[in-house]
Amino acid sequence: MGELRFDGGRVCLDLVATRMARPVGERLDRVERVVDWVYGTGLVPRGTPVAADQDWARGLKDLRRHLEALVAAQLAGTAPPPEAVAGLNEAAQAAAPPAPRAVVGDDGALTRALAAPLDAAGLLAAVARDAVDLFTDPLARSQLRRCEGENCALVYLDTSRGRRRRWCSSEVCGNRERVARHRRRTGPALRNA
Repeated sequence: MGELRFDGGRVCLDLVATRMARPVGERLDRVERVVDWVYGTGLVPRGTPVAADQDWARGLKDLRRHLEALVAAQLAGTAPPPEAVAGLNEAAQAAAPPAPRAVVGDDGALTRALAAPLDAAGLLAAVARDAVDLFTDPLARSQLRRCEGENCALVYLDTSRGRRRRWCSSEVCGNRERVARHRRRTGPALRNA
């Protein structure tokens, strides 16, 4: 159900995108999709064994619900719901994510690996700590935006010069908007020709 998106600029926002992307639907619907998301975030180097199960999906969905509430409050300029803050803090404190380490690859270059296997609690803690960093940093928090693309509800950090970014992705929503604008401009002229 839909492709996974990694346009948010933060891992925690990429988790929110697993449901908020259009068409709205659940993107963490199977364990394989959870593994794809974990690799896509960069939290785990590709090829690292990930022993995900339904508990991982359940935990991510619970954390995502709290993140959605925090994002909505931030964008609305309202106080964050206490239960969302409590859920975020619980996930952030539940476990320590495994530390990254450098290993020498087959070609002699350094590559990233994890010092220990990743478990569900460690994954949730890594995502939750990213969210704590985002929501407690006034500058980062002020860069949070919702995509202006038609039929898109993704949120992202606007780190562009002048803070004028309008779309979650120029290649996806930005391109759709440019094509639609072109069609609106040239459509009637072509029909009258």
